[in-house]
Amino acid sequence: MIVITTPTGGIGRQVLDHVLDALDARDDGTAPRVIVRDPARLSPRARARTEVFRGSHADPEVLAAACTGADRVFWLVPPAPGADSVEGHFRDFTLPLCEVIAQQGVARVVAVSSLGRGVAKDAGPISASLAMDDRIAATGVHYRALCPPFLMENLLGQAAALRDTGEFRMAYATDRVLRTCATADIAATAARLLLDDSWTGRADVPLVGPDDLSPEGMAEVLSDVLGRPVRVRETTPEAYRASALRFGASEAGAQGLADMASAMDAQGFYGATEPSTPDTAPTSFRRWCEELLRPATLA
Repeated sequence: MIVITTPTGGIGRQVLDHVLDALDARDDGTAPRVIVRDPARLSPRARARTEVFRGSHADPEVLAAACTGADRVFWLVPPAPGADSVEGHFRDFTLPLCEVIAQQGVARVVAVSSLGRGVAKDAGPISASLAMDDRIAATGVHYRALCPPFLMENLLGQAAALRDTGEFRMAYATDRVLRTCATADIAATAARLLLDDSWTGRADVPLVGPDDLSPEGMAEVLSDVLGRPVRVRETTPEAYRASALRFGASEAGAQGLADMASAMDAQGFYGATEPSTPDTAPTSFRRWCEELLRPATLA
């Protein structure tokens, strides 16, 4: 039995679709379970083909009920820019999972984490996700941490700016390589692991796309794909913090994002030293721009 968290989120929704495709192909009547705050946001197919547990997977009772008799869990801690503490937010989600693993015998967990293990320091949500990995793995469960670098989908929030001004902003050196990954590749890898009961132990699974582009290189690709000049403007972690506050983040949440930006730039763990991983992250930046970002700028 598979339990999927965040089934209406950008990654979890795709994981669920892949799992349903595989189970439909098997035609054995198996239905995965999902934990969701608002079941109305599930697709009609998902509502018809899953066992729905309404609530948050940070709620120990909801999580325990959903995991009763289950042996595999897809785990993602949702972003919470309004949280009082970045570390506390991850801890509040993760401790109930550790309790469920200990009490109910969940065998395998596949979770979304980040590149940067052993390198990232004081990196806000990145550091919190790496600490989450250690907590979960310490239970002895078979564990795979999916470790992408910068998500291409982060640029979707700037689609309107690209359309209106031909500009996007990055709190990162514009001439330094920034490795990327598409969420579709994360979801496909997660589903593959959830459907495979042969792996054991703990391991990181890097998901590094095929490009070695700097933000300036990304702007060149975007110029070509969008058919108009695109430029990148380097911003600062402090400006990133101020922007997050304007959009409703808490002081702690905004500072966590600023810390993440500072660490990414200063410590280089999303940079050129990571080799690409075509088995887990085949999507190129150009292909992603053509398929997702370009339509978003035309909306």
